[in-house]
Amino acid sequence: MFYPALLKHGGRDHPGNPEGDPEDETEDAITDHNSIRDAVRRSRQHAPGSEAWFEAVIAARKENGVHLDEEEREAMPDFIKSASLDLRHELGMQWLRFYAEHQAGRGISGRDRDADSYIEQNS
Repeated sequence: MFYPALLKHGGRDHPGNPEGDPEDETEDAITDHNSIRDAVRRSRQHAPGSEAWFEAVIAARKENGVHLDEEEREAMPDFIKSASLDLRHELGMQWLRFYAEHQAGRGISGRDRDADSYIEQNS
């Protein structure tokens, strides 16, 4: 929900936001999400509690932490500067509905995405 909205309403050309290019932010996020999923997949190839399993879980946590930090420092502040309160509220409501419908990840694809295709489809 967030990245399609960022692509349509993001901080491009917003005063005080020279590097907040929505396409760059989205491409970076998709790459991060793919890396997180890859690390989770690696963890599933090992016995829980094994050294290799812990290495993969730690890698997933590190990737996720870096991604969340970037989102909170870059993408979201840029978006907040340029998106209306109504749009932000609607996105929050969409997220709550999505979360309720997909608890425990039900119905969510674990496939990696191609950033260029995603940006083209959602711009």
